Amino acid sequence: MTYVVTDNCIKCKYTDCVKVCPVDCFHEGENMLVIDPEVCIDCGVCVAECPAEAIFPETESLAPWVEFNHKYAKEWPVITEVKPALEEAEKYKNEPNKKEKYFSGK
Repeated sequence: MTYVVTDNCIKCKYTDCVKVCPVDCFHEGENMLVIDPEVCIDCGVCVAECPAEAIFPETESLAPWVEFNHKYAKEWPVITEVKPALEEAEKYKNEPNKKEKYFSGK
């Protein structure tokens, strides 16, 4: 089992999770983070740290997000230091279905 970042992170990109991750499994895109499921050790310490409530344990219903995280973890650089959230993070934090509207693969 792994943990995955879902679309709640899009347009927020809080990095509180990065500071507690013992294995540096987070990768940074333009407007969100993902977890490398091959590096994640399933400790779950990141879940409580996420202000956007965007991190969940792998379940069958989240299988598309596991694939999504895996794909972008291969493309995006590892992030190991806390950075400020995106400027309008609070505005977008609770907006549903952000992937179709705002996701950037950059």
